[in-house]
Amino acid sequence: MIWQLARGTRIAWAALLPLFAPAAPVQGAAQDPSTSSGQAFPGRPVRMVAAFAPGGSVDVVARLLAQKLSESWGQQVVVDNRPGAGGTVSAEIVARAPNDGHTIYICSASFVVNPSLYGKTLYDPVRDFAPVSLVSLVQNVLVAHPALPAKSVNELVALAKSKPGQINYASTGSGTSGHLVMELFKSMTGIDLVHVPYKVIGQAQADLMGGQVSLWFPTAPGAVPHIQAGRMRALAVAGAKRSSTLPELPTMSEAGVPGFEASTWYALLAPANTPRDIVAKVNGDVARILRQPEVHARLAAMAIEIAGGSPEDLARHIRSEIPKWARVVKLSGARVD
Repeated sequence: MIWQLARGTRIAWAALLPLFAPAAPVQGAAQDPSTSSGQAFPGRPVRMVAAFAPGGSVDVVARLLAQKLSESWGQQVVVDNRPGAGGTVSAEIVARAPNDGHTIYICSASFVVNPSLYGKTLYDPVRDFAPVSLVSLVQNVLVAHPALPAKSVNELVALAKSKPGQINYASTGSGTSGHLVMELFKSMTGIDLVHVPYKVIGQAQADLMGGQVSLWFPTAPGAVPHIQAGRMRALAVAGAKRSSTLPELPTMSEAGVPGFEASTWYALLAPANTPRDIVAKVNGDVARILRQPEVHARLAAMAIEIAGGSPEDLARHIRSEIPKWARVVKLSGARVD
């Protein structure tokens, strides 16, 4: 699943930002068809609010979409980074924005976790938004220090049960993806691991590779180079399907934890009651962009997988994710306020 990736992947993406700078409006581009209100959409520049700061993975995906949508629509799509409180600041801004389609929102899976994690937010992830499209997925990868005597998930579970409370794991803070995905793993296997939170990804990586901590559930983009170099032992990926970047790794479900699924996802939403024809247009244009070989190649190079789907698919996904992660937050006792 999750969320707050800007903490951990900002450095990796910074060098790539020039590739995804929003393009200038296309001169002479055809006008979009009229909406049910009788006004052409988009009739002016569109603001794409991004949940995290420039340089993070959400921002990189946002800028790629903004570039392609600008080319398609003949109107500038401007990325407006609004970081803060794990994505709650940006969500609250979009929830209060006009619902004419000229404000859209790209968020991570923290969108559905924050109401449970923070205890109180000024937005409701179902009531205050119109789902547009799931955009992409990033796999979380269960990794271990090479010296840990467990070469599979089943061996890890057996080892942890033989040493309750003696094996530790890293994360980049309470409520982040590495924390909650590992807590989901603990709850589904009945094992007892000790949480060691870090403030920055670099220190977590260093201590995992140095053996100060034994386990971690990072996202694939930052972990793949260390896995390939043998500095981390990868045991499984957390998604429902195998990773195209690490195809040899089983999913957690294949590895012995049936039903486990916890991908980090990015999605597009609009303010509630945005006209359905506008939502359908944005969804269709995004789907066409995601099918472009160039887009697929750019994202695949960063271990980001194409998702897509209808607004209804995203609505169902959001509704299923809310209670799932609320339960994990409750079991873990995680709080950030």
